[in-house]
Amino acid sequence: MSNHHLMGAFVRRFLIEELVTDRNLSPNTQKSYRDTIRLLFNFVAERYSTDPTRVTVEQVDALVIRSFLAHLENDRGNSTATRNQRLAALRSLFRFIGRLVPDLIEHAAQIQAIPLRRTIVPTMTYLEKHEINALLDVPDRRRAQGHRDYTLILFLYNTGARATEVAQLTIADLNLGSSPSVRFYGKGRKIRMCPLWKHTTKILRSLLGPRIEGPGESPVFLNVRGRSITRYGIHALVARTAVKAAMSVSSLQDKPVSPHTIRHTTAVHLLRAGVDINTIRAWLGHVSLETTNRYAEVDLDMKAKALETCAVTSQSSTIKYVPKWHVDSDLMSFLGSL
Repeated sequence: MSNHHLMGAFVRRFLIEELVTDRNLSPNTQKSYRDTIRLLFNFVAERYSTDPTRVTVEQVDALVIRSFLAHLENDRGNSTATRNQRLAALRSLFRFIGRLVPDLIEHAAQIQAIPLRRTIVPTMTYLEKHEINALLDVPDRRRAQGHRDYTLILFLYNTGARATEVAQLTIADLNLGSSPSVRFYGKGRKIRMCPLWKHTTKILRSLLGPRIEGPGESPVFLNVRGRSITRYGIHALVARTAVKAAMSVSSLQDKPVSPHTIRHTTAVHLLRAGVDINTIRAWLGHVSLETTNRYAEVDLDMKAKALETCAVTSQSSTIKYVPKWHVDSDLMSFLGSL
């Protein structure tokens, strides 16, 4: 086994030069790549009794990568989508290594040839209007935490924002003037503007109070300790609110409710209101219009209305029933002779 190509040196260059300097990927993407490599090193160290600092590129071949992917699914219980995400990160790492060392191009190509598995696209869950109203009715707005919970859920519904985007939101990102709006830094470092309802603006002003005149870098939504709320905190807030709302609205008991569910809800309700699909794409910050088109496919009400427009009316008096098909014997003989 060659000791000339230790993985450690390539990993450092990959994480710093490739991901940060050259590609300028988002911090979340950088962490995802880092975690994938960390899991791989732990797997190799445990399975092959190898010190992670001595792992070589040659040792981590396609067979090892396939074993690692099986470990993710069978031992760690990861989904196929997570497995594919980890594989994509490792493909990128070995593509980088192949560019640096031509002698390792063939080795890297074998790993890049490992295919992604096809996944089943899950049904998109969204809430009806009375269900989102039930969520908004849960927080006790007379208490500080309840007021914050109500404002955050209302803000999620108004903007269709991702949990990470809300967690990173600062006061400087808000424009609560005559044309209220909010600025988001979304996936891929893309900036988008989203309008705010008058009610949302009023509630945000009430939540922020004197903080609205404070430092612009201050977070909008705080946790109980007065620090910036995390995306995990937002998920927990929505989950516990949904559990309480399900006590009064039974249909919520069968729906997994998360911040992303509210994001889907915003899109479907905008579509029902007649907002064009391209505007919704910009509203949600989708890169591809194909992603936004999924919302038109899941709304049963819109499908039913579309079906009504092309329904066939009964014209039995003008239709003559033909009891049997006329068979062209010459044609059938020709087909049988082929």
